Amino acid sequence: MSTAEADPDDLPLFAASRKVYPQSVSGPFRRAKWIILLLCLGIYYLLPFLRWDRGPHLPNQAVLADLANNRFYFFFIEIWPQEVYYFTGLLIMAAFVLFLMNAVAGRVWCGYLCPQTVWTDLFLAVERLFEGDRRERMRLDEASWSFDKLWRKTAKHTVWLVIAWWTGGAWVLYFADAPTLVRELATFTAPISAYAWIGILTFTTYTLAGIMREQVCKFMCPWPRIQAALTDDEALNVTYRYDRGEPRVSFKQAQRLRAQGAPAGDCVDCHQCVAVCPVGIDIREGAQLDCIQCGLCIDACDNVMTKIGRPDRLIAYDTDGNVKRRLAGLKAIYRPLRPRTLAYASLIFVVGGAMLWQLATRRTADISVLHERAPLFVTLSDGSIRNAYTVRLLNKRPEPRPFALTVDGLPGIRIETVGTTPTADIRPIVTVDPDSSREVRVLVTVPAGITLAPSQPVTITASDLYAGETVRATDHFMAPGAHP
Repeated sequence: MSTAEADPDDLPLFAASRKVYPQSVSGPFRRAKWIILLLCLGIYYLLPFLRWDRGPHLPNQAVLADLANNRFYFFFIEIWPQEVYYFTGLLIMAAFVLFLMNAVAGRVWCGYLCPQTVWTDLFLAVERLFEGDRRERMRLDEASWSFDKLWRKTAKHTVWLVIAWWTGGAWVLYFADAPTLVRELATFTAPISAYAWIGILTFTTYTLAGIMREQVCKFMCPWPRIQAALTDDEALNVTYRYDRGEPRVSFKQAQRLRAQGAPAGDCVDCHQCVAVCPVGIDIREGAQLDCIQCGLCIDACDNVMTKIGRPDRLIAYDTDGNVKRRLAGLKAIYRPLRPRTLAYASLIFVVGGAMLWQLATRRTADISVLHERAPLFVTLSDGSIRNAYTVRLLNKRPEPRPFALTVDGLPGIRIETVGTTPTADIRPIVTVDPDSSREVRVLVTVPAGITLAPSQPVTITASDLYAGETVRATDHFMAPGAHP
């Protein structure tokens, strides 16, 4: 029984996948992808080795996620655990940038900047180096096993594994001093977690970029489905301009038709746009969820148009609405600046500006105060009332800092610390080590004869004796009648 006569219930739900053999192509979009690839991979692989002098007490790696000490360093910026809102701001900005890119040019992130695309391009370049271009690779896969096929396949997969291994190795270098960790990895003295993460990332990079390739973009990545809901009719997408391309005929037939005054499209049905596509689609079939907007089909089509003497950009970043306008004899309209894009750009500006302002005005010291619960207060023999607090001082600078403690909020109130060395200064002095915090027990006393409510606010102030920076924290002073 033929497929046409088969019972629909017996037909497969999905078409069988076929291997995609992207052909190499030259052109401005391909050059842009190479430049972005080299820039992204260069930053990723080399950034851990870049040094940044922060002083004698801090690490000198420019970018470091120091999990052991709960710090993140990015050049002159040091992020503490309680400043996680900076990462939140970055994630929000990244989302809005992605939305803006989608509103302007569809899945342009996927085509040029996505790590999956970048590493897949690198792996494809290695594959072409050992196995040749599209036709050579197809013939090699169809051929029976021989020494030539064996060494080419072995060399390709070996280089893939080396790239994947170094990808995982570069990742762990962001979490420890890079030169030191490289020596430890080479001498097998590194922590077992480093080897484990390198192994995991080696496997995932090799599998996703070398084996699965376009399958990740088609089936695993959620962004195509999300961006399809976010896009609009004004977004530029890689578009086949069928107002020019149809009807499709061969080059010679098109010449005869034009000589006779009959219509003939510029598309000569050469399938070069399909051959170079990294996801194996035919852009002439219209907008498709699989398309990653990389523009390689534009380069391939332009090369063909140049050879046959026809205008380029038969395939271009355009909108389907513009194609219909040209068919109707109207002028194409391009609106990169519209409410949607302006809203995204404004949100990026607001979030980015807020983060810059916060960085510019961030404090290098902090204080927190916790009232001791048992007991809430103590009545001394002279009738004065004493409360005890745990005060934590934070020093974010690379040198030790002495802080003078004062308290106000009640008449005659005084403060003293437990376990610190007395000084000539009537204010207790607490010295905090570089890039660290210190916890001290503080006693606050109100003399007898002062009328006290059961609970009223007091402010404890820490003043840097050298830099002049002042931080404050407010808590409550408890007196008779207060309840826990």
